[in-house]
Amino acid sequence: MAGPSDKKTFNPPSVRAPFGNYNHGLFVPPGASLLVTSGQLGIEPDETIPPDVTGQAEVCFQAVDAILRDAGMSFEDVIRISGFVTRREDFPAYMAVRDRYTGTIKPVSTLLIVSGFTREDFLVEVEVTAAKIF
Repeated sequence: MAGPSDKKTFNPPSVRAPFGNYNHGLFVPPGASLLVTSGQLGIEPDETIPPDVTGQAEVCFQAVDAILRDAGMSFEDVIRISGFVTRREDFPAYMAVRDRYTGTIKPVSTLLIVSGFTREDFLVEVEVTAAKIF
């Protein structure tokens, strides 16, 4: 059975090193099942929305964690994270939460600054792709 160590990372010396805890490329072995999530927003099931990006990012990653667990996966299986924040100054707070959730082998990652989401009070959105051989 394949595990996280079966993934192969790619960070060639001809490309600038990653800015944070991620890899430029990640190879997943053949036969892996793929899970793709929709973007998760910082809103609780009771409609509560934390007022800051740290709280909202925590809610986003908790939602992703629940989806992964429901699929029989974990953050060790995440191969790509796409994050979206509305303010450049929220980058460090978002990354601090993100880095608490990533697995042993860091996924590939993209973070974009966007002008907004469907509701003004949303500050962050997170989507992931995970792969696992069962």
